[in-house]
Amino acid sequence: MRVDLHNHTPLCNHATGTPKEFVLKAINEGIDIFGFSDHNPMNFDKKYRMKFEDMASYEAEILNLKDEFKDIIDIRLGYEVDYLPKYMDERVFKSNVDYLIGSVHFIDDWGFDNPEFIGRWKGSDIDYLYQEYFNAIKSMAKSAKFQIAGHLDLIKVFNYKPKKDIKIYAKDAIKAIKKANMAVEINARGYLKPVKEPYPSKELLEICKEYEVPITFGSDAHSIEDIGFKYKELKELAKELGFSECVSFINKEMLLHKF
Repeated sequence: MRVDLHNHTPLCNHATGTPKEFVLKAINEGIDIFGFSDHNPMNFDKKYRMKFEDMASYEAEILNLKDEFKDIIDIRLGYEVDYLPKYMDERVFKSNVDYLIGSVHFIDDWGFDNPEFIGRWKGSDIDYLYQEYFNAIKSMAKSAKFQIAGHLDLIKVFNYKPKKDIKIYAKDAIKAIKKANMAVEINARGYLKPVKEPYPSKELLEICKEYEVPITFGSDAHSIEDIGFKYKELKELAKELGFSECVSFINKEMLLHKF
C-alpha cells in the first residue's frame, strides 16, 4: 500500500498545478491513498496560505475529486496547520477533514525556512534555535489537535546544524508525539532543499522506532513533478530501520497499512 498524505494546491499561493492534475499524477505513480493538506488559513503570513473564504471551495473540490476517482484512488482531505498558538483558528480545527498535519515554520514571528529571511541565520545561536524549535514541536503535540507531525526536523532546511547531538533536542518532542497518538511523516521535500536529505533524519527516525511512533509518507508536493519524488528512497530508509507499516487517517482515526 502506497500512502502520500502531504500535498498542496495553488490556493496556498506558492504551488502550481490543479488538484485534478495532482490526482492524475498520483494515479500514474501508483499511489493508493493520496491526501491533500494545503496550508491553513490564518491571520498571519497571509501571503503563503489560503484565505478563510477559500476553505469551503477547497474542501468541496477535494471531496468532488474523491468521488470522481473513488474506483481508482482513495483521496483524503486535510490541512497543514502552522502551530502558532496566538493565530490558530477554531474554524480549521472544527473542519470536517480526515487529518491535520501540525507543522512549525516559525520561531516567534520568523519564518526560518523561508529563503526571504535566510539572512537571520547568520550570527544566530544555532543550538538555541534548535531548542526553541523542538520546544514548539513538543507543545504542538501536547495540544492534542493534530494527527501527524509535519517535516519533524524542518529546522535543518538550510543545512545549519547544532553543535550538540540533535537527539538531545528532539527526544522529548518525539515522546510527546507518541503520547498524543500522532504519526510522524517521512517527507521528501528536504531532498529539494540545501540540506539534501529527507525530513526527519535517520537519527530521529531511530528514536521514532524506539518509541514505537507510527510513520506515514508525504511528498509535500507543491508541483505536479514533486508527487512521488524519492519515494523509493524513503521506503528503503523506513524498511532499513525496521518499519513495515505506515498509517493514514479517515475522520481523524488512524489506519494501518503494510508497505
